[in-house]
Amino acid sequence: MSYRDYVIGAYAVFVLVLLWDVLIPYLQTRAALRAARRRAARQHAAPAPASELPLTRD
Repeated sequence: MSYRDYVIGAYAVFVLVLLWDVLIPYLQTRAALRAARRRAARQHAAPAPASELPLTRD
């Protein structure tokens, strides 16, 4: 009786789980950084709130 197929399958599952454990945090970090950059760009481009504008009597 040969366990070759079982061992090949076990190694394949191990490699898939290992790649998943490496790839998913990388993709999540990339998405978080992209969201932070977009939020910073929106805040930079947004007009100043009314409370920070100087008061005038025109």
